[in-house]
Amino acid sequence: MAFLMEAIPRLVRPRLGVGRWPLVVRMVGGAVLLGFSFGKFFRHQAEQAAFERYGIPFSDAATYLVGSLELVGGLALVVGLLVRPFALALAGNMIGAISTAGRIDGGPVHLLLAPALLLGMVFLLWAGAGSPALDRRLARRCTDP
Repeated sequence: MAFLMEAIPRLVRPRLGVGRWPLVVRMVGGAVLLGFSFGKFFRHQAEQAAFERYGIPFSDAATYLVGSLELVGGLALVVGLLVRPFALALAGNMIGAISTAGRIDGGPVHLLLAPALLLGMVFLLWAGAGSPALDRRLARRCTDP
């Protein structure tokens, strides 16, 4: 437990000198991901069929898994909680979207929006959550005696 309490402040420490850009990227990226996550649940059959067409194994479960990642990850970005770990997971999600849907369907969502979100997630990995964010409160709580 002590290791975790020491690791969290390093994990959530924001990079200085980036201004409000992390906040902007978090809000825009989180909102977009939230919007796309709802389709995985409310239009599940269509999304599952697309996953199957892209060659994604276990398309039914994968649709729910990706939808859950986008929902929880999008919310975490918006509130600024554990931004770096979620940015890493969502960057992997975007790589998957580009390499499957982008390759099969192409189009602006898969070949413009997904790469833009990937760049945003890489930026957040580097910059951290910025301010305001729950990550800052978490870091203070872990470092306070």
